[in-house]
Amino acid sequence: MTGFQRWFRTTDRINNMRTILLCTALILLAGSSRQLIAQHGPPPQAVKFDLTTEQWREDLRYFAEELPKLHKNAFHNMTREQFARAVRQLDAEIPGLTSEEIFVRFIKLASMVSDGHTSIEEQALQKLPLYPIRFEYFEDGLFVTSAALEYREIVGGKVIKIGNTPVDQAVTRTQDISWGDNGNEQSLKDGSSFMMTIPKILKGLKIADSDNQVSLTVEKDGQQKSLELKPVNDMRSFFTNGQLAYAYQQSKDPIPLYLRNSQNNYWFEYVEKTKVLYVHINQLINKPDESVAVFFKKVFDFSDSNPVDKFVLDLRANTGGNLLLNKPIIIGLIRSRHNERGKLFVVIGRRTFSAAQWLVNELEKYTNAIFVGEPTGSSPNLYADPVIMTLPNSRLPFRVATLWHQTDPTDARTFTAPELFTPVTSEDFRNNIDPVFQAIVEYIPGSTFKDLAAHGEDSSDISGFIAKYRKFKTGLQNRYLGTEADMNALGYRLIRAKRIKDGLEIFKLNVEAYPASHNVYDSLAEAYLLDGNREEAIKNYEKALKINPNFQSSVDALRKLKAMP
Repeated sequence: MTGFQRWFRTTDRINNMRTILLCTALILLAGSSRQLIAQHGPPPQAVKFDLTTEQWREDLRYFAEELPKLHKNAFHNMTREQFARAVRQLDAEIPGLTSEEIFVRFIKLASMVSDGHTSIEEQALQKLPLYPIRFEYFEDGLFVTSAALEYREIVGGKVIKIGNTPVDQAVTRTQDISWGDNGNEQSLKDGSSFMMTIPKILKGLKIADSDNQVSLTVEKDGQQKSLELKPVNDMRSFFTNGQLAYAYQQSKDPIPLYLRNSQNNYWFEYVEKTKVLYVHINQLINKPDESVAVFFKKVFDFSDSNPVDKFVLDLRANTGGNLLLNKPIIIGLIRSRHNERGKLFVVIGRRTFSAAQWLVNELEKYTNAIFVGEPTGSSPNLYADPVIMTLPNSRLPFRVATLWHQTDPTDARTFTAPELFTPVTSEDFRNNIDPVFQAIVEYIPGSTFKDLAAHGEDSSDISGFIAKYRKFKTGLQNRYLGTEADMNALGYRLIRAKRIKDGLEIFKLNVEAYPASHNVYDSLAEAYLLDGNREEAIKNYEKALKINPNFQSSVDALRKLKAMP
């Protein structure tokens, strides 16, 4: 059987098991003493770039010695020799590199650790001169979403070139030094879109020739336009007090809910027309005048006294906070009348990270929420709780993860996938359309793959189910949908119903979809054995062990089979 499955998916099981589930959640949540914090400590000191070769080498020696000491397990994704080789190479090349090139090479060294909490400290980057522009990856490319008023004519345009570098090459280079849990593609997208606004990084990566200006070429309204961008020295102040042009301001339609109140840690709104209660959490940090617990009491009190058909918890912009604040959210949702499929929706995305990812883990485990949006920017199991390591000469600060947070030792996912993948296009953004909210409002109970799989055994024609499965797999909304666990569970339900041939076909289909999974071969082997095909059973147990030699289920079954006359 598969090792990672969501608990209690269907409404009838929730009704029967709610008390047990609530008690389990209370015990687990109350027992946690760690804080998974995505905040970055005290403000960093000013970075120095005008260093001698020996000063840079001294910083490199410090970095190479201290990072493995501070990190919980710096070599979970790379070997010590790979790290040492990269350090030796940089040490040898420092005399011939510019300060900007050395800078990006240090960032690359940190990204080799491959966790989202080990990286250059982002507050330090924000203190550098930055271009007053913001980029965003949409389904149809990289676009300018906002900029200083003097650059308003390119806002909403699709990026074609940065400097003399085609955008695809610029993306590749910036993603190569970006950071994410085990190469989480969503985190790399978010990181690189920010990297491309930093003059010293663009110069260090040879995307631009200068750190004083860069040309940007976009395509807008069927025409290409180029402008010279100049950096701003205090970007935080500029974006707080300066005048900006936003792509969504070009629409006459109201700004969608997810783009409102970005500076408010948490807030909610009732959409009376659709009877949707929309709750948005930007950060899991208590506000001075209202704690998370007090806020969610208000939310659930409102929900209990109003005709709410669908409860939406939007975490797509939530980069983290304190995981101990999750408790009233989880317990409240477990107790609520909305804890049924089709009534509770959680919006996730590339910025759902750190403590917000832990909240997603708990929602996945303890509720019947349907996840909508994009994959998360973090792994379910993750290194976190960073400390700051500051290099002695350059004062470059790096975050280094010190703790390992594990929800399930068998969970190797690099992100939590949405059940309904609903990407935002540039046209959606410009026209103030939120396809996520639309998908939730238009959701029809029983219409997703999980609904189909949950009742797959109800059909007497397994070929009809298989045809629907293949169609679901090609649909846009199911791009990231993992079907292994649901299909495996269906196969076993069919076998328990004495439909061994049908179960066999489901397991074959699972092997076709997940050829790198030892578990699917183990299940297929078991089905072959029940069908009386000993030879095929042995073959598939051996395939499972070729992928995972220590998978005990296959080890034991194969030993028994080979011992038989």
